Amino acid sequence: MNAKWNLTVGFLIVALTTSLSCKEKINIEEAEQPKPTIEMEAPKYFLLRPEVEKAYGYSHAVKIGNEIKISGAVSMDDEGNPTAIGDLEQQMKNCYSDLEKILQHYGCTFDDVVVENVFTTNMPKFLEIAAYRNEVYKKQFPTGSWLGVKELALPEFMIEIEMEVHKAE
Repeated sequence: MNAKWNLTVGFLIVALTTSLSCKEKINIEEAEQPKPTIEMEAPKYFLLRPEVEKAYGYSHAVKIGNEIKISGAVSMDDEGNPTAIGDLEQQMKNCYSDLEKILQHYGCTFDDVVVENVFTTNMPKFLEIAAYRNEVYKKQFPTGSWLGVKELALPEFMIEIEMEVHKAE
């Protein structure tokens, strides 16, 4: 039993030494590899209607690196009053008009949009007029969702469109 015990202990020592040597080798190799530097870019905010956005407590868009998040656009004038009341199609066109201004601010077009989420209080009517999006998206459509909702921020709003953009540099 003494010889068996010595053999077992010897095997464990060899295994442990080999294991530690491999781990040390990996750590040395990892230490020699250059670590990628991560640049933390400050967010760049954009206010389409500064007074309205400050009053409601949001920014219409924010860009960090190559990514731009755009808050939901609704059909409103520069004072924040709903426009095209009762006309879903015109409200949708007004949303896309505002979204285009934001995209242009960042040097983008609708071709750069990767996510579009549409919220509407009248899904059947939206489905009737959704083909208008073919005039907006010339190359391809972004991913996204169409959601029927009970209400939006103000009762006159029938549609809200939010986007995410990837700006290739």
